[in-house]
Amino acid sequence: MRSSLAPGIRLLRSLPRDSWYRGLTLVLTFMFYTSFHLSRKPISIVKGELHTNCSSEGNLAPNGTNSTTWCDWAPFDQANYKELFGALDNAFLVAYAIGMFISGIFGERLPLRYYLSGGMVLSGLFTSLFGLAYFWEIHVLWYYILVQICNGLVQTTGWPSVVTCVGNWFGKGKRGLIMGIWNSHTSVGNILGSLIAGVWVSSAWGLSFIVPGIIIAIMGLVCFLFLVEYPEDVDCSPPLHHTESEEKDPEAKLSAQDGSQIRENVIDAAECSTESAEEPEAISFLGALRIPGVVEFSLCLLFAKLVSYTFLYWLPLYILNVAHFSSKEAGDLSTLFDVGGILGGILAGLISDYTGGRATTCCVMLIVAAPMLFLYNHIGQNSLASSIAMLIVCGALVNGPYALITTAVSADLGTHECLKGNAKALSTVTAIIDGTGSIGAALGPLLAGLISPTGWNNVFYMLITADVLACLLLSRVVYKEIRGWCGCYARQRGSSVALTHAVVLDGK
Repeated sequence: MRSSLAPGIRLLRSLPRDSWYRGLTLVLTFMFYTSFHLSRKPISIVKGELHTNCSSEGNLAPNGTNSTTWCDWAPFDQANYKELFGALDNAFLVAYAIGMFISGIFGERLPLRYYLSGGMVLSGLFTSLFGLAYFWEIHVLWYYILVQICNGLVQTTGWPSVVTCVGNWFGKGKRGLIMGIWNSHTSVGNILGSLIAGVWVSSAWGLSFIVPGIIIAIMGLVCFLFLVEYPEDVDCSPPLHHTESEEKDPEAKLSAQDGSQIRENVIDAAECSTESAEEPEAISFLGALRIPGVVEFSLCLLFAKLVSYTFLYWLPLYILNVAHFSSKEAGDLSTLFDVGGILGGILAGLISDYTGGRATTCCVMLIVAAPMLFLYNHIGQNSLASSIAMLIVCGALVNGPYALITTAVSADLGTHECLKGNAKALSTVTAIIDGTGSIGAALGPLLAGLISPTGWNNVFYMLITADVLACLLLSRVVYKEIRGWCGCYARQRGSSVALTHAVVLDGK
């Protein structure tokens, strides 16, 4: 006698074929971008080892000298090591910012599977080359700068590609929540990168780069073997971004859907460029800029990403200098900021789906983030408990808006109704928004490197100022959202009054 079919298999067979592929795409792209961030994080962990307090090592300097930098790694053994670290960060981030604007254009004209997998393999190569400098005993600054520039350029293949793939498979319905959860790959990658780098940071820091490099290269091979770019490629149904009736009658759309669709009031189709509406293939750079909301969210992300990446690259060193932990302890503690980022991204997506206010959600979180950053700098190191709590809260408030803009907002604008269903704009819009944000990502660590010698308080004042500016840049879009809510409420109230009046007349 044969047993009945296993319950788990019955459950799997009950799932629609489309759901299988959507789930696979979500998991694969999550893993791919996790590996991107996993390979970026080691530099922030290793900084404390490249220049450390040699007198605290408990060992005498070689040959009985009085050198205080004998255990440092040249060329980072100089007094200006913070500026050198800032230059190292900027070599990657400036190349990333410049390359991102070009990457989106290539991403729409090349097969995404080839483009993404090739970029991941090359990123693994350059990440490993940085770590091999430890074993090859390379002590010239230009080598590290050159490797960082090359790595920054090839890593631009990642974000437009994965967002485009997810946008191709998922409609607007619960995009904020889905992408909020999906976008936790950024924080998961940072956490894993910190933990992996921390294993070898004090023994052989080169492995802190080589191991993540191997991981992202393996993920590139997985991408080549399994990624499906479009639902049509496997005979699945494409997502419905907006119906024809909604396109012709915005009022019907507003009354037929809940507050999650009120965001359509944020972007007025009449403002959209006719170029983007008529172009059947890939949209031009200027055409993408004319999509309502792209400029505002791009500039907001510039300052939001400035804050996020300053924490990404400098938080372990800040904890090491202020709280006097070891390099490994500081790296482990800094992961709590990314734990908060996971929670913040999910919360921002959930709230924006429920309210329909992407910009308003970002603005509120940015407003609250400013005083929280001030408090973390002044009381965050008073105890381990306060440090843990403040890191999680600050991570949620800082990374929440950043996550929402780079995912759900980018996908919304890239499939905006004025494009008449032409999703070819998605990669370019994503690249413009994230590329502009990457300018801020480059400026933040650079400014931190220049300002930190004057005191960490000044670094936090810079971060608070950036948060406020990010909020102000969204003010016009927030105003449109609020106006849309008020108009919706007025129409609903008017409909209710009209219905009541009709009932009264009918009764008569």
